[in-house]
Amino acid sequence: MGDAERASTSARYLAAGGAGGDAWAAEARAEGRRGTQRIVQAGEVPAPELVAVRLGEEPGQAVIARRRIMYADDEPCELTDTYYPASIARGTALAGTAKIRGGAVRLLAELGHVGAWVEEDVTARLPTPDEATTLALSGSEPLLQLVRLTEDAEGRPIQLDVMAMAPRRQRLRYRFRAGDRP
Repeated sequence: MGDAERASTSARYLAAGGAGGDAWAAEARAEGRRGTQRIVQAGEVPAPELVAVRLGEEPGQAVIARRRIMYADDEPCELTDTYYPASIARGTALAGTAKIRGGAVRLLAELGHVGAWVEEDVTARLPTPDEATTLALSGSEPLLQLVRLTEDAEGRPIQLDVMAMAPRRQRLRYRFRAGDRP
């Protein structure tokens, strides 16, 4: 199995125009659920430290952020914050709260920024009070945090997703050949 054959549940989110731009709805549908999302914030923000480090920016430097709440069968199951370097996203639909026709990955490709490399880190942590409220978690119930960095072919960061997921409503699956080396 070569690199092109490696698969993860994240792969569908990285293809331009995949599932008509709404990979979340397609994934939920494949599991017999109804997946929807709501964009609750978008615009220019100062880069938090994690975002700045991963995007190669200075902390506090302006980045474009979009916050979405993901729902499965009308129940909130994930908070997704997506960040873009301002040099890529400023003045584009990525900076607004409207749904992007064909999805953000397609828009990035149309702007000349095609993802070639993806790195994901998955950790478990306790939710913040806002996350616990939004995802209906008890304060002592952990959540999964997935941080996904997408880079272009030259290794330049083009997108960073920071997802907080209610673990009882999520499954992460990765498939690759044993022994493959990066």
